[in-house]
Amino acid sequence: MWALRECQPEPLVFAWLPWQSYRFSSSPGLCLSATMLLLAPRLLPLLLVIGTGRSVSSPQTLPQGCYIAEEAGEQTFRCSRAGLSAVPSGIPNDTRKLYLDANQLASVPAGAFQHLPALEELDLSHNVLVHLSGAAFQGLEATLRHLDLSANQLASVPVAAFVGLQIQVNLSANPWRCDCALQEVLRHVRLAPGSGTGIVCGPEARPDLVGHEFLLLTGEEELCGTGRGGTRRSTDVALLVTMGGWLTLVVAYLIHYVWQNRDETRHPVKRAPPVQPVRSEDSSTLSTVL
Repeated sequence: MWALRECQPEPLVFAWLPWQSYRFSSSPGLCLSATMLLLAPRLLPLLLVIGTGRSVSSPQTLPQGCYIAEEAGEQTFRCSRAGLSAVPSGIPNDTRKLYLDANQLASVPAGAFQHLPALEELDLSHNVLVHLSGAAFQGLEATLRHLDLSANQLASVPVAAFVGLQIQVNLSANPWRCDCALQEVLRHVRLAPGSGTGIVCGPEARPDLVGHEFLLLTGEEELCGTGRGGTRRSTDVALLVTMGGWLTLVVAYLIHYVWQNRDETRHPVKRAPPVQPVRSEDSSTLSTVL
């Protein structure tokens, strides 16, 4: 404040600021310059607020290990190896590629990505997923094209999660149960190139299927009712139906036989009248004629 103390002439102008008042001297030169330099740090924030009409907001804090990038001209949000145990918040709405791989995600709840209307590619690989909601990808029917679920702990996934989606999916390196549900899923999706050999039956599958490639099994076995495994079940059903048919015929025959005997008991058969012996006169007359 030494510059202000040196300004001794009578003041000409008073300037008021919210925090205090300053007296500007009519002396030119050094006094006025020093005063403006002292006021500049306090005037700058005020000018910014007046110029923008609002306070300056700080950028949104992203989860540790996550960052936003533009890859091949597309908005990308990467959270790989970030130690996440749940789908993070704060993902920009215009994100087209989302990488949540190599984390600790155990489940994907319903509508987890429905606020991302432009999402085209989703990577959930190398997590510990054991549960997938039937509505996990709700709202992505028109945009999602690539989905990576490889290297998780999925034994089964609901068919409803993929209905309406036109996606290419990677399902390899999971301990699949190899049941009808998985077979139905494959009817609604396209497998990523080269990922089919990685779909192997895990310990929850039938003992004779454990360790086998699922796609090779479906070539000779339809797990939803026909094929080798289904043939045994179908044969048993057919045998029961056949035995039931024979049993029905036998019962029908017995009923018919009982009713027939009951009618004969009620209406005895009429016997023919006894043959009367021929009298001797008739015999002699017949011999005379001859």
